[in-house]
Parts: sequence; C-alpha cells; structure tokens
Amino acid sequence: MGEDWRERKKARTRERIQGEALRLFGEQGYDGTTVTQIAAAAGVSHTTFFRYFPTKEDVVLADEYDPLIEAALRSRPESEDLVERVRNAIAEGLAAVYAADRDALLARVQLLLSAPALRTRLWEQTQSTQALLERSLAGTDDPAAVPMRVRVVASACLAVLTTAITTWGGEGGRAELPELVDDAFTQLRAELS
Repeated sequence: MGEDWRERKKARTRERIQGEALRLFGEQGYDGTTVTQIAAAAGVSHTTFFRYFPTKEDVVLADEYDPLIEAALRSRPESEDLVERVRNAIAEGLAAVYAADRDALLARVQLLLSAPALRTRLWEQTQSTQALLERSLAGTDDPAAVPMRVRVVASACLAVLTTAITTWGGEGGRAELPELVDDAFTQLRAELS
C-alpha cells in the first residue's frame, strides 16, 4: 500500500506542475514564464520541479501517450495489415486520454506549434515515437532488425498522425481530434488503394 500511495502522490504532483505550467504559458507565453514561477504556482520547490521535469521544455513535451500506443500496438491482431494496426492502436490510445485531457492536449499542441524552443525538441520526440512504432510493428527491440517495409509504414503513419494533430491545433480544436485522425488515415488508405 505504501508504494502505491507514493506513486499516486508523485503522479498528482507531476500533473499539478504540468497543469500550472500550461496555465502560466497560456497567460504569459512560453518565453515569459520561468521555472521558478511554475514551481511556485504548483506549490513545489525549484528543485522538485527539476526532479519531475529535467528542463522547461519537458514540462510541455512529457506525456504518457507513447507507452499507451505501444501497448495497444502490441495487443493488435497480426491479421491486421500494418497501417490498420497503427490506426487502431492510435484510436485506442487516443480514446483512453482524449476525453479526460482534451483541453490540456490542445494547449500543449498549440504551444508546441507556437514556441520555437519547443519545435526542435518536438523533432527529437517524433523520432523516438517513430522508433517505438517500428519496434512494436516489427515485434523486436533491435532497431537493426526492423525491415524497410515496417520503417516506411511507421513513418507514413506518424506523418498522418502529425498532420491531423497540427491541423487540429492550428484550427483551435474546432473539430474533434479522434475524427481528424481517423479521416487522415482514411485519406492515406484511399491514396494507397
């Protein structure tokens, strides 16, 4: 019980820090907000902030989405073709977080699109997500064992997802993200047919 309680407390602290950061970024802009301000608003020390997030960029970029997508991908039936496996895994992962985190997700996407300091780090994160997709689809943890076909599909699917997300953020979240993602995969499917 003690370990469970500590983990829940850590998760709540992490969420509080991230929530306050997003609120302050919305009010003051990304560049106009300091780590000290975020820590104070979250009721933690400057040191505690860095225990949870190594950099200011990480408070925006850190999420639990990749592990959700990886678990969903690994549980998909192998009878599905690669594109459908990714499409269904993303739909499953998105359904798990979208209803509860829609506003925070939109705020993060809009921030990522508007803050140059974050766009560079976003590229690194995208490369990490692509590697995760490749390994999950190929069923291996060895990057050298991933066939070219799998790399191409993972890259195309990630481009589809990125396009849907940036469109959603750029339009202020007017549409529903799961519908945009599904439509984007439908467009890819139509072009491949």
